[in-house]
Amino acid sequence: MSAREPHGRFVVVPASYVFLTRGTGPPADGSTEVLLQLRQNTGYMDDHWAAAAAGHVEAGETIFVAAQREAAEELDVRDLELDYVTVMQRTRYDEPIDERVDFFFTARSWSGEPRILEPAKCAELRWCRLDEIDALSHPVVPHEREVLLRLRTGYVPTYLSFGFTGS
Repeated sequence: MSAREPHGRFVVVPASYVFLTRGTGPPADGSTEVLLQLRQNTGYMDDHWAAAAAGHVEAGETIFVAAQREAAEELDVRDLELDYVTVMQRTRYDEPIDERVDFFFTARSWSGEPRILEPAKCAELRWCRLDEIDALSHPVVPHEREVLLRLRTGYVPTYLSFGFTGS
């Protein structure tokens, strides 16, 4: 599949990310925990912590439906009460396929107990306090870390960019 449309423009790849959270206080008080997965065998950011549920938006899906689907497919949780956090435009300047638009959500409520449904891609699930993400045994995927650090402060702008010169 070509990363360019017949008209020669870049194809922007959209994805939805879900950070399951728990805790009684606001994120900035340090008590909020986020569920992370340790990636493995994916070919992208293996041995990095990442959102426990994330993936590409499929044809005909909204970003909200994609977030719900990914949470069900990867964690066996449903009925998420999603809160929109931010959209991030990012690039790596490599191939046209590296032009991304990522939509981030949090969820404090869902049905089911999160568990690994894709053990070939996920080595571990771990609840981590937002103020301890830099103390994890492995690094966090850099663009996701940016969102988590901002969640920790209690303020995330509605738009972020990552990987661009001057961003």
